[in-house]
Amino acid sequence: MKCNLSTLMGSKRYSIQDVHEKTGLSRSTVSALYNDRATRVDYDTIEKLCNLFDCSVQELFTLEGIAPMKSLIEEPLLVSLFSGCGGMDIGFEQAGFHRIWANDFDADAQATFSLNLGEIDGRDIRTVSADEIPDCDIITAGFPCQPFSNAGNRKGVNDSRGMLYMECLRIIKAKSPKVFLFENVKGLMSSKYIDGRNLVEVIASDLNEMGYMVTYKVLNAVDYGVPQRRERLIMVGIKKELGIQFVFPEPMPISKEQTLRYVLDIPTDVKNQVDWPLSPQAMSMLPYIPEGGSWKDIPYDLLPERLKKIRDNMQRYHAPKFYRRFGLEEINGTITASAQPENCGIIHPTQNRRYTIREVARIQSFPDDYIFYDGNLKEITAAYKVIGNAVPCKLAFAIAKAIMEQVFDKGGNK
Repeated sequence: MKCNLSTLMGSKRYSIQDVHEKTGLSRSTVSALYNDRATRVDYDTIEKLCNLFDCSVQELFTLEGIAPMKSLIEEPLLVSLFSGCGGMDIGFEQAGFHRIWANDFDADAQATFSLNLGEIDGRDIRTVSADEIPDCDIITAGFPCQPFSNAGNRKGVNDSRGMLYMECLRIIKAKSPKVFLFENVKGLMSSKYIDGRNLVEVIASDLNEMGYMVTYKVLNAVDYGVPQRRERLIMVGIKKELGIQFVFPEPMPISKEQTLRYVLDIPTDVKNQVDWPLSPQAMSMLPYIPEGGSWKDIPYDLLPERLKKIRDNMQRYHAPKFYRRFGLEEINGTITASAQPENCGIIHPTQNRRYTIREVARIQSFPDDYIFYDGNLKEITAAYKVIGNAVPCKLAFAIAKAIMEQVFDKGGNK
């Protein structure tokens, strides 16, 4: 099956943005069809495109026999919880899933999601009845990770956000999807439940009792094409009645395209090439940090008193990597939501500034046509936050593709 959308768009001189606006389809869906990368397309999408171009299905797709048509219309239905700005959803759409409902309480995440992917429910998930959520084949959830993060206070379930995974269990129990996927920080592995048990084992046990065969593992995003070393816990559960134990995809060879030299080579016409200015104190230190260096390269007498205190007792402070400036031939470390040079490698390798919004978006493997608001300082800082909180798109795609192949392409379809 070949999609002819690019030819149809060319005949009318439509851009991806034009088709997105005229049909209401997400930019990622239009982009996948334009580039002939979509593996599954639902009836609604076909109808909207045929109406827009006044064409038949046969003109939109070059089909060979009946089998491709069957593949065309069987698209597993996805409910996305704690969706953030859409990193997980992009990966699942690219793998052939059709999102029918999404939810996130953060206003900044909602704004970016709706700008690129469409409608999202902005209510606190605790106030949403399961009856209001459509039936689906798969539920994904990246419930708040801050309570379990090594970069935070790690209050775990003692933080009110730490119990939000219970909302996921509530909805999974009510909707009974064939598959669920949870994503969280590596720190969840060592977090404790209120009774002292290991939290990840408690979650897995609860879902096992609900009828799911559960598998979980810490994955590094760099092993799946993401230009960033970012460890995340992934938990996948499949209905026991399907008799399938999920197998995580094998790591991919790391390529030179994942190094900063390639990631930071951005065409001038790509949007969001705006950076959040660093503080005067930070700017005064940057000239002393070489490519590939850190705050340890700054002369002692030029350090602020707070950093001198840490330098005087490095063992106590675990030799922190403040102001890390990765080199052009390196792969970046984890980008955090705070985007502060004391929390992550956010300094450009050769220029004395923070990475731009587009640069951190690329490090998180967002496509260049995924747009973020950057009209004022509030929007700019919000963009760094939602990107840092996102699931890297390519990591999501690798997992989604494995789920599609192991479950839905093996008789698990509706």
